[in-house]
Amino acid sequence: MKKLFLIIGAPGSGKTTDAELIAQKHSYITHYSTGDMFRVEIASGSERGAIIDSFVSKGNLVPIEIAIETIIIAIKNAPNDVVIIDGYPRSDEQMNALDKYLEQEIEVSLINVIEVTVSKEVACQRVLGRAADAEIVRSDDNVEIFNNRMKLYTDPLKSIQAFYTSKNILTKVNGERTIEVIVNEIDELIQSKI
Repeated sequence: MKKLFLIIGAPGSGKTTDAELIAQKHSYITHYSTGDMFRVEIASGSERGAIIDSFVSKGNLVPIEIAIETIIIAIKNAPNDVVIIDGYPRSDEQMNALDKYLEQEIEVSLINVIEVTVSKEVACQRVLGRAADAEIVRSDDNVEIFNNRMKLYTDPLKSIQAFYTSKNILTKVNGERTIEVIVNEIDELIQSKI
């Protein structure tokens, strides 16, 4: 049985870095970022990669079928039983599609959804700072696309929070502290549930 943890948060919340650091600490945890999975697919030059790129490059959501397919394959092929996926779900449609899938799935159980919370101002500073410091600037690291990505994140957030709260599996973590404190809190939470 694969134990699945989802980490959600605004662009620039640090969710991918948090998940990466936790996975590095434990050989029995596999981490996947939906963004990374999509970027790998785009870089492969595949037809699916071109379709994904046509959405991601504009800061738009990847179609549900492609996103779910990519995620499900990754979870089932994960080398470990504990899997952290960050950056998913990003819409009611994605959340509901994943929930329907998991209801039928005996190999995967969603244990917890962790929301890394940051203000819009902090998120924007981080994203634009990442662009300034990067050797290779991501095409989605600019103010206009950040604002679009932020709106896409915040519009469905209340219903996503309500859905996972009703299942008693949503945990909020303050993402405006030091990375060490945030990672330790998320790590302790995961360890307590596996």
